[in-house]
Amino acid sequence: MLAEKNNHTKSRVRSNILRVSKAAVKATVVYVVYVILARLLAPISMIFPDFQQIIAAFVVVYIVLMVVGDLASGTIFQHLLNAVKASFVIAYLIFALNTGIFNYTVGNTNLIIDLRLFLVIVMFLGLLGLAKSVLGAINLLNEKSETAPV
Repeated sequence: MLAEKNNHTKSRVRSNILRVSKAAVKATVVYVVYVILARLLAPISMIFPDFQQIIAAFVVVYIVLMVVGDLASGTIFQHLLNAVKASFVIAYLIFALNTGIFNYTVGNTNLIIDLRLFLVIVMFLGLLGLAKSVLGAINLLNEKSETAPV
């Protein structure tokens, strides 16, 4: 009896270490990609002064939601956090892109950048992520109800 309890505790510890290491690796990869892209997109900061701050805030919140979601894997909270992450991406892009049309005057030239198609594509991808997390939560609850004693 004591050996079973000890083995169960060891497996839980291994599982938790695996979750933490997986979350740390994912966060590190996302942060490294962000640093590389930030350096490549640095010239855009001259045109759009708040660009770096907008991207940095997005990356910080996204990494936090990703890490907490990975730590909660196997629970209903994982799916809830994935839904929050997908909703955050949609809401943040709507907020940051402000309808998707940018109008800038450079010298005597009026420059209009239309990003509405990009905004629509990313919103649909966010909605797919939201639907995936909702279906994952339904599946998890269904599996839990099948294994619950009657």
